[in-house]
Amino acid sequence: MSTLIRTAREGKITKEMEIVAQKEQVDVDYIRKGLAKGRIVIPKSNRRDTEPMGIGEGLLVKINANIGSSKRVCNIEEELEKAKIAVKFGADTVMDLSTGVTEVDVNNIRKQILNEIKVPIGTVPIYQSALRALENKGAIINFDEDDLFNVVEEQAKEGVDFFTIHVGVTKDLVNYLKDHPRTMGVVSRGGTFLAAWILENDLENPFNRNYDYLLDMAKQYDFTLSLGDGMRPGSIFDSTDYAQIQELMEISKLVKRAWAQNVQVMVEGPGHIPANEIERNIKIMKSLCDNAPFYVLGPLVTDIAPGYDHIVSAIGGVMAGLAGADYLCYVTPSEHLALPNKEEVKRGVIASKIAAHAVNIAKYGKRASDWDLKMDIARKNLDWEGMIQHSIDPELSREIHYRNGKIENDVCSMCGEFCAIKILQDALNKTASKKIV
Repeated sequence: MSTLIRTAREGKITKEMEIVAQKEQVDVDYIRKGLAKGRIVIPKSNRRDTEPMGIGEGLLVKINANIGSSKRVCNIEEELEKAKIAVKFGADTVMDLSTGVTEVDVNNIRKQILNEIKVPIGTVPIYQSALRALENKGAIINFDEDDLFNVVEEQAKEGVDFFTIHVGVTKDLVNYLKDHPRTMGVVSRGGTFLAAWILENDLENPFNRNYDYLLDMAKQYDFTLSLGDGMRPGSIFDSTDYAQIQELMEISKLVKRAWAQNVQVMVEGPGHIPANEIERNIKIMKSLCDNAPFYVLGPLVTDIAPGYDHIVSAIGGVMAGLAGADYLCYVTPSEHLALPNKEEVKRGVIASKIAAHAVNIAKYGKRASDWDLKMDIARKNLDWEGMIQHSIDPELSREIHYRNGKIENDVCSMCGEFCAIKILQDALNKTASKKIV
């Protein structure tokens, strides 16, 4: 069964590799070798026409935006619009995390997103398994092994490009937490569903026990596995604790098993982490997982900022990216408070995009900074339309610049006649005129 990673190991170049190489401004054989080693992934199902993009070593840092309905708020059209807004403002991938109102709603949202959004699409399939169990068996944790794997295969057939699967939540780890409670316990929904199921049934995590079956499915549909951090800290006081690191140790073994079966895999990371622990976390993960691509939520460096967690996440994202993280999951202003609306999705994407762009400038220079150079040339020339065009949010830039009306002499309302750029340019022009005379 041929997968993208197997093709790379056979020394063959595919159109996906060529497209990614062109986007990244690197030699195509660099992409092929990175895929072969497992240090680069190109999340792309063989069931859907997705625009290829790469994540991993030596590539620009990418960002993901989460959308999706909840049991309390479900509007299919709005979720699709959120996905479109996310892509418009720079999301490289979109994950559909829908959990309600009904399984029919969840299926409809995912199918519309798969049909209309051309960036890679990811899901957390246990969410639908839990919803199915709630509707058919009375409780979220009443799913069985078949329910879990049936949903994965159903979504794989539709063309989902990557799946978050919490394979590292083991029975031993759940039992450890019973005797060693954390400040915030388990905050990952997928991790919690599995932990509760393990406690209820006194059995091992089905995804862990049947991992080879999951790998067989990944090979069949060529989807990428994103090994979820079910034990990610939800508080800075749980950061880098036994549960988090022990789960990572288990994941590190599963990464190697995926590679051995020619399956693309990346690793998800925390979470709420104090700023001084971020670099250490990234290095631990990269060391244990042989430099597999690392996907981080945030990280969030403080717990006090509901309403501003997109900023908290961007701070942590820059630090994580500079330390070696490859892929940032956005956080919106509504994190910890509510389901994000369209404006909050936009702000979350932009904050995360700024963080990734800042890292890319620092790591890759001209590959990322041409955008900034175009902005600087426009600023030097007091070319306001150029500045607006090259800004990350042209609509907002235009609104702010012109809110006090058009200013004479091409200056803004902050400096007016005290504009440093205009004063110097006028002085230089006068000097040039005197020399000509």
